[in-house]
Amino acid sequence: MSESIVGKKSFDLAVNIIAVYKKLVADKKEFVLSKQILRSGTSVGANVREALNG
Repeated sequence: MSESIVGKKSFDLAVNIIAVYKKLVADKKEFVLSKQILRSGTSVGANVREALNG
């Protein structure tokens, strides 16, 4: 079975979100908002995987 386009895009989004999170924590010393961005950005991939496996 070929890989889903939505799955690939959600994975790329998660990778980009993690980079933004690392930059916010390192440069701006921002922890509350960056943690929420990390949780919401990476949950997209989890939801897509659940939908594809369902």
